[in-house]
Amino acid sequence: MTDFSAPTPILRSFSEEAARAFYVDFLGFDVLFEHRFDATAPLYLGLRRGACDVHLSEHHGDATPGSAIRIHVDDVDELCAKLNAKAYPKARPGVTQQPWGNREMTVLDPAGNRLTFWTPID
Repeated sequence: MTDFSAPTPILRSFSEEAARAFYVDFLGFDVLFEHRFDATAPLYLGLRRGACDVHLSEHHGDATPGSAIRIHVDDVDELCAKLNAKAYPKARPGVTQQPWGNREMTVLDPAGNRLTFWTPID
């Protein structure tokens, strides 16, 4: 039987400049690739940080704004502190201890997509 690998979410994006500021400058993702069918076409952007891949699409119909993804991290408190040290003007995340056994931090991207970073409580 063939095993599955981790899925790659596709999130809607509306502004290349805002998306790069959020995902690359703030969250620390690297750009894997970018594609346009021509110079005036919408951007399709592949990003990676560690083992986490995310694709952003400006194409109508590829994804719905306001989607949500969950990303497991080794230490959500450390990530939160590092992000807040960057003084990104559009987010000041905090960590919440959830009753279901996780510590979680949620940030909204420029298109209103919700990214929740989480670490299980030992």
